[in-house]
Amino acid sequence: MVAAKIIDMTVDDIKSLIAEVVDARLRNWWQQSRDTRSTEEVLAAMDRLRWTPPSGSPSTTELLRGDRDGETPASSER
Repeated sequence: MVAAKIIDMTVDDIKSLIAEVVDARLRNWWQQSRDTRSTEEVLAAMDRLRWTPPSGSPSTTELLRGDRDGETPASSER
């Protein structure tokens, strides 16, 4: 597709151009953002970054129920 100006392009030509640009950008992003770590390295990083709440903290379910019911779990009151 060769067009000197956008105004000379058909709607299909413009859609095709947009698709080409988006595809090229996605390919470029995919190549640059690929994680080269091994599965073991990823799992080790997950273990390092995991956070465990203190004992006695309300569970996720308790927090969600409290939000739903408009209540505050007793162990999180200040």
